[in-house]
Amino acid sequence: MELPSACSHPGWSVLALVLGLLLWARRRRGWDPRKCPTDLTGKTVIVTGANSGIGKCVALELARRNARTILACRSRERGQAAVEEIRAATGNPAVLLRLLDTSSLASVRAFAQAILKEETRLDVLVNNAGLTGLPLSITAEGLEQTFTTNYLGPFLLTNLLLDLLKASAPARIVNVSSFRHAVGTVDVRYLSGQAQPGGYDPIYNSTKLMNVLFSAELAQRLQGTGVTTNSVNPGVVSTGIMRRFSWPLRTLFFLIRPFIKSAEQGAVSTLYCAVSEEVSGITGKYFDSDCGLVLPSAAARDAGLARKLWEESERLTGLLAGPQN
Repeated sequence: MELPSACSHPGWSVLALVLGLLLWARRRRGWDPRKCPTDLTGKTVIVTGANSGIGKCVALELARRNARTILACRSRERGQAAVEEIRAATGNPAVLLRLLDTSSLASVRAFAQAILKEETRLDVLVNNAGLTGLPLSITAEGLEQTFTTNYLGPFLLTNLLLDLLKASAPARIVNVSSFRHAVGTVDVRYLSGQAQPGGYDPIYNSTKLMNVLFSAELAQRLQGTGVTTNSVNPGVVSTGIMRRFSWPLRTLFFLIRPFIKSAEQGAVSTLYCAVSEEVSGITGKYFDSDCGLVLPSAAARDAGLARKLWEESERLTGLLAGPQN
């Protein structure tokens, strides 16, 4: 298929090269999971969106550390393929597939109910599932699809599993955000599509801001329970998340791919928050792609906005009506 004329302009190649060099120059040596001795024998972990990309790399490393590793995936076929690949690579037979579509609150409730019935403990929950590149779309439950997939579904899932996490303490929750949260905005009407921040790019940015606000507010509510929660920026990573973007953007992304992180490298900050001794006891914080503890954007530090978002999320997910599991 022929690329659009704008993409074939020589300026695209120059821009891609400049961006790639800047990204390469900014990369610095960070935490190395190979040097972390943490063993997860007897522990149970859940990784959402684990059939590919960062999520699969995170699940692979947790399984390598002997955890009972649950891959929460939307596709049975792709999820089972990932399970078999991870079992073969790690020799860990306790790698399991459970179906979960975070764009559906009904799916989230069914998944949580099954976990609470089948599992006796939960030590690490990694909310990694996410998408971008979709226009505004309202689900059958009356919610905006990208906001539900990236934020509202993980919000409900985490709350439904909190008692199990508390009973397994010390336990950790890791919410995968993005550096793009810094240009996101929050309006609770975004969640139901009554308002929107713009096209698919602003929508994605706003969901990632919500992830950081959620982590901060959740940390306050979990004080004294032994459960910690942090948000992370994986960096600019070569994954399939760009598949719904236009040809020009996908071509630009392809051109800079040699200069950006692989999925394995992009998983490092998530793994750091999930297993490292250095993060033990730290909660409500934001970590950059090199595992450094940094301040998120000013909006992400707005406690009043975090509370307002939490309250509306409780209402939309039905948590205020009582237990959902």
